[in-house]
Amino acid sequence: MNLPVIPKILPPLDPGFLPAALWNRAYAELVAKDPGARPLGLALVRDDGSVSVYTTRVLRAGHPAAAATLRFAERLLKFLLWQKGGCRVLVAGADEIAAALKTIYAPGGPRAFDHEFMGAKIYGREFSLGPCAWDALPAATEASLPLGRNLDGCRIGFDLGGSDRKAAALIDGQVVFSEEIAWDPYFQSDPRYHLEGVQDTLARAAAHLPRVDAIGGSAAGVYVNNEVRVASLFRGVPPDQFQRHIRRMFFTLQERWHGVPFVVANDGEVTALAGSMAMRDNAVLGVSMGTSQAGGYVNPAGNITPWLNELAFMPVDYRADAPRDEWSGDAGCGVQYFSQQGVGRLAALAGFGFPAGLPLPEQLVAVQQAMSTGDARARAVYESIGVVFGYTIAHYAGFYDIRNLLVLGRVSSGAGGEVILASAAAVLRAEFPRLAETIRLRTPDEQDKRHGQAVAAASLPALSRPPTP
Repeated sequence: MNLPVIPKILPPLDPGFLPAALWNRAYAELVAKDPGARPLGLALVRDDGSVSVYTTRVLRAGHPAAAATLRFAERLLKFLLWQKGGCRVLVAGADEIAAALKTIYAPGGPRAFDHEFMGAKIYGREFSLGPCAWDALPAATEASLPLGRNLDGCRIGFDLGGSDRKAAALIDGQVVFSEEIAWDPYFQSDPRYHLEGVQDTLARAAAHLPRVDAIGGSAAGVYVNNEVRVASLFRGVPPDQFQRHIRRMFFTLQERWHGVPFVVANDGEVTALAGSMAMRDNAVLGVSMGTSQAGGYVNPAGNITPWLNELAFMPVDYRADAPRDEWSGDAGCGVQYFSQQGVGRLAALAGFGFPAGLPLPEQLVAVQQAMSTGDARARAVYESIGVVFGYTIAHYAGFYDIRNLLVLGRVSSGAGGEVILASAAAVLRAEFPRLAETIRLRTPDEQDKRHGQAVAAASLPALSRPPTP
């Protein structure tokens, strides 16, 4: 159902954009006018027994705008699943919504991708969703934990992206070597490509250290206790080979490095940690605009959470014909706006006539080069990203306590990145003035761009004993 949403600022190349933040605000105003409005609760239960609970209010059953309630609840659940994770969902307060969501998030349903990933692929069990009495809704049991900030000894930090793998060698926190090596992991079917590629990166960094006391890494995807659960980097590896060689590849690497402390975390979490370390402040949401969109969060206490924070799959555009992600099949999610995919999509709309099959990284380089010459088409690409990002920051702020929003990644580099931030800030000032005053938009300085992610990754493991002098 369409709600009366009129953005004050529209992305020049994407004028049909329907901001989630404004749509939700319009729905809340409708609920506030409904004397029969009722509470809705969503509990997301994870395999370790921890629970996230979100409560809100929705229109009464049978309201003329009941279709909007299902849209609101489905998009809300989608966001929460990829923010916090959960293999079991309980819906309280609206049994008809629970029944509809159960059909949507089912094998063969519109969210079959989410059903599979939130079940077997991430948590190793069948995903389930069902109604729950309000008084049976479980209490939230959220946890947070300190991560990283260990810089003693001789360490290697690495970061695995979709187009390159980076590494740094550190001695007591000082970078003595760093490099990045191009690779193309997405559609490589042989797991040895990934394993030996990372091994080569570690060996090249280790050559600049007198010894290796610890290794820390960051990579796109979901990692639980160093196990690879879900990662687009390895999407080309057949399932049986994934289980045999990729799922525990970092344990294999740890054995090769004589069992030194070895920790791997989602690249978004390490991004947020790097920002927190550099800024010496907390409440950091890190957003990386690269091959995909990555996210991570350091809470106001300076800790990370066990949440997924997979921003790429979170819906930010509520129009019915929003651009669709080819992997998940869903429409209007962050990856289509804040990544190289987003640049490629917008560049076509701007009139860039790239040859068929030109890789996305090369399309990004072409747009960046055009931007450096003052090409109006390139500027429109970055303005469009920035406007959408401004509304999306407001959407994120409804789910995260943010003081600092750190933006990085190849899409945000150079003059185009400045346009993205300026356009986002203009949206916040025009539509969300309180947030404009309380959220600082930050980018890493040149030192942190070169080394920050790898340094933060290297700091992940704590040493089991003091380093050898």
